[in-house]
Amino acid sequence: MAYVDGFVIPVKVGDRQAFIDHARQMDAIMIEEGALRIVECWADDVPEGKQTDFHRSVDRQEGETVCFSWIEWPDKATRDAAFARMGQNEVMMKTPMPFDGKRMIFGGFEPIVLLEKANG
Repeated sequence: MAYVDGFVIPVKVGDRQAFIDHARQMDAIMIEEGALRIVECWADDVPEGKQTDFHRSVDRQEGETVCFSWIEWPDKATRDAAFARMGQNEVMMKTPMPFDGKRMIFGGFEPIVLLEKANG
């Protein structure tokens, strides 16, 4: 893995299935575009902090939770080319998001430490 996109997303608790359905549809497109793996996570044990936390990072509102997601790419060039193509993808551009995209936090990251448990 050579490049990762990370996301923190506010989602209405009642829109859990809509979020899952949306993720499955959009994630399939990203896999076709070259993503190696996509992980979508629903908050389970996300404490509220005293100064910062996931909730405040997206200005979580009453009735919302926080989702944490990431996309693994083989390299930044593959990711950049895929994002350029996805920006022209009608399905991606016209499919409504079941969350407030204005409060989503996202960014691309270069992994600098990677530890994996050996298979076996």
